[in-house]
Amino acid sequence: MEPILIMTNFPDKKAALALAVKLVEMHLAACVNVLGECNSIYSWQGKTETATEIPLLIKTQQQHYDQVEQMIKAMHPYELPEVIIVPVSGGLPAYLQWIADATRLPNTE
Repeated sequence: MEPILIMTNFPDKKAALALAVKLVEMHLAACVNVLGECNSIYSWQGKTETATEIPLLIKTQQQHYDQVEQMIKAMHPYELPEVIIVPVSGGLPAYLQWIADATRLPNTE
């Protein structure tokens, strides 16, 4: 069991919710927190940019990272979407087990 947290941002809530639902329904994430709108200030192509974004916190396992990354890239309108893995080094054992159970793909043990 290797739980991870994946962080990304989407430019609108509708797209963020669509990704969240798809990841959970496909058992690629146990839970996706779709957070409130935030202001992002970043450097892009030599300029300081500002955007309103919706942060997502995706709770999953390392074994699903590649599929989650591909889904984010396929559903994201940005040329270079944020996709960051945060390793989970510990936590409430029952919660970590729930992540493992919820992301077990159907017909696999």
